Amino acid sequence: MAKKKKWSKHVTETSNAMDLEKDVFTLQDPKEIAQSLKRSSTKSHRRKTTPYRSAMSMLNFYINRAGKNLPEKQVKVLEEAKDKLREVFGREAEKKK
Repeated sequence: MAKKKKWSKHVTETSNAMDLEKDVFTLQDPKEIAQSLKRSSTKSHRRKTTPYRSAMSMLNFYINRAGKNLPEKQVKVLEEAKDKLREVFGREAEKKK
């Protein structure tokens, strides 16, 4: 039986928006994830929007696509990474309620 291809994995690995650091979404520290996404989005010259929006979009995409297959603990870490991402970009006031 052929192995099913994961299109979301392909997108995160080959996104034209930015090159992600290896295994960024498996890190256990939300601040490390946020800082990594900031580095990746800031140095990208292929993104079509601001570094903040590119980073947040990639994080949301990963949570939405991989979330149902992730342990609850990792989903919590990734959700906390959203707040840390806002902090590292100086956007704390934009937190959604």
